[in-house]
Amino acid sequence: MTNKITSPVRRGFRRVAVTALAVALLSGAAAPGAEAARPGLQEAVQEFVDIGFAGVQVRVHDQRGEWAGSAGVRKLGETAKPSTGGHFRIGSNTKTFVATVVLQLVAEGKIGLDSPVAGYLPRFGLDGRITVRMLLQHTSGVFNHTGDVYPDGTARPGLPSAGEEWVDNRFRTYRPEELVRFSLAKPPLFAPGTAWNYSNTNYTLAGLLIEKVTGHSLAEEMKRRILRPLGLSGTVVPGAWPGIPSPHAHGYYRYQDAGRPETVDVTLQNPSLLFGAGDMISTTRDLHTFFSALMSGALLPAPLLAEMRKTPPNGYGFGLGVRVQDLGPNCGGTVFFHNGNTVGYGALMYSTPDGGKTLTASVTGGDAEIDLEKKFPAALDGLLKEVFCGARAGR
Repeated sequence: MTNKITSPVRRGFRRVAVTALAVALLSGAAAPGAEAARPGLQEAVQEFVDIGFAGVQVRVHDQRGEWAGSAGVRKLGETAKPSTGGHFRIGSNTKTFVATVVLQLVAEGKIGLDSPVAGYLPRFGLDGRITVRMLLQHTSGVFNHTGDVYPDGTARPGLPSAGEEWVDNRFRTYRPEELVRFSLAKPPLFAPGTAWNYSNTNYTLAGLLIEKVTGHSLAEEMKRRILRPLGLSGTVVPGAWPGIPSPHAHGYYRYQDAGRPETVDVTLQNPSLLFGAGDMISTTRDLHTFFSALMSGALLPAPLLAEMRKTPPNGYGFGLGVRVQDLGPNCGGTVFFHNGNTVGYGALMYSTPDGGKTLTASVTGGDAEIDLEKKFPAALDGLLKEVFCGARAGR
């Protein structure tokens, strides 16, 4: 069964070429003195360092043009700030790229959005009720291979993804099939389509689906459909490569070793644990170009972009989340986003519905303990208010 939405993306790629050219003309390096010209943004960036992150870099595109700034340090023990053109691990923002490729294949009639995944990947013995749509919107019920919590509150560990065990295994190579089989050996969290639960395994399956349908590796298909057409020269689908291109800031991980806090440089790590779900590397400029093109309709036909924007309450949809801004008087509106993190690195990607105003950023972990429940949301809200409203609370 194929989805009835079969508008070709070839016309979209013509628009992509135009979009990429326009972005290239507008996206030069931030002008000298740009930070001083927008002190509110620089203050909002500094707040992330003040709560404990080692470094942060931010890029904003809006009606005033482009602004790029950074704060903190590139490497602990040094004084140089992170490069505003630096590479970083984007974590779950990978899912937005993968979802886009899947939807392009839906547009071409090669994948049915409501077709059973088992029909494409029979070797796994998946529940026949699980559809492609359910993978993309996290309603499959498939156990998350990095660990999950069942509805009754029972927590079950996954493959090592945190703590000393992850540190000791951070260069191990996992095969995508290994991740899927590990997950399917666990009981599902719920019947397919009856609830929502964020699962990295959904997107590992989506990556394998892309490979099966196209006959190409996920990296090759990503390059062919998104990276090359958009000119994303700083974006990498690394596979099992533990490196990261230069320039880059170092990422650190603080964990407990026999009850004592330890900090380790995790800049180099094998990302294969997160195949299709969180393994990509990019830059703030490339994330802006990608997300702006996606939101403006250059990558997907309008009906499929509309499908992508349908998100469950309090959850992510097809590699996309929606946030209704409510950050104070005269500060409202809708922004689409996806945030990501992997050990040592975090990434932010926000845009207005038309792609006209974007925020892309990276933060790197350091040797301080960070209050992720209170202080991080407060710093994020301050940055969002500065970008999308023009002023922050308390200023």
